[in-house]
Amino acid sequence: MEKIENSEADLLYGVPAIASFLNVRARQVHHMREKGSLPTFKIAGKVCARRSALTAWLAKQEAAAAGGRSDDRR
Repeated sequence: MEKIENSEADLLYGVPAIASFLNVRARQVHHMREKGSLPTFKIAGKVCARRSALTAWLAKQEAAAAGGRSDDRR
């Protein structure tokens, strides 16, 4: 049962929840989904994402942005 509870705690159900987690507007979530850049999926027609997947995605975005810098400042 603990694994299910942890899995449910990791689930963001709906665009508003995803937008809140990312601190962006819902329209930005839709736009990123349309571009295929946001790790989301659907459950019963509702857009969902895992906090863990979004956190990993954010880290990857940050690393890519840092890779383009000429210095190591953050």
